[in-house]
Amino acid sequence: MSDPLFVKICGLRTERDVDTAVEAGADAIGFVFSDSPRRVDAAAAARLCRRVPEHVLTVGVFRAEPLSEVRSLATEAGIRAVQLHGPEDRGYYDDLAAGGWTLIRATAFGDRVPRCGEMGEDMLLLDAPVPGSGLAWDWSGKPSAAPGEKWLLAGGLSPENVRDAVDTTRPWGVDVSSGVEQTRGVKDPVLIRAFVKAARARS
Repeated sequence: MSDPLFVKICGLRTERDVDTAVEAGADAIGFVFSDSPRRVDAAAAARLCRRVPEHVLTVGVFRAEPLSEVRSLATEAGIRAVQLHGPEDRGYYDDLAAGGWTLIRATAFGDRVPRCGEMGEDMLLLDAPVPGSGLAWDWSGKPSAAPGEKWLLAGGLSPENVRDAVDTTRPWGVDVSSGVEQTRGVKDPVLIRAFVKAARARS
């Protein structure tokens, strides 16, 4: 029997968001520290992290911030993983790895399919051509990462399309943010629960 699909719910900002995602069975929850309607500060993230059980991975999401700022925010917030959406080089990843954080490299599909671990990351997140847009995209014609790699599909996923996306691309996990929102930046508990259930439904 294969392992259950890894599910990450991202862009959480409230106690209700966090509690709902944990109770729904999410494996990871994300806090956005870069410029976004979902942005939280380190103090808020630290308060929310204290509500998260040990078996759920807490992730800080960054986009092209200076290394010193990422280290400072990640330490203050108490997150256990760092997700990077920028032009960071291998040295940047190595520095964070030395700090003990689990590393997630987020990149868009291009002409070449990225491989998990190329920058020393623990997980690879493959996103839509326009990350963060919330728009569904055509993943059907895209070659997926190699079997057995820890890679997450992201970009325009929702409770309505996640099962089809999983069946088509066979990812190790999935990541969602806008697809479980009432309005931009405001999560919907019903959609969070529905997403986790649909993602793990047997096809």
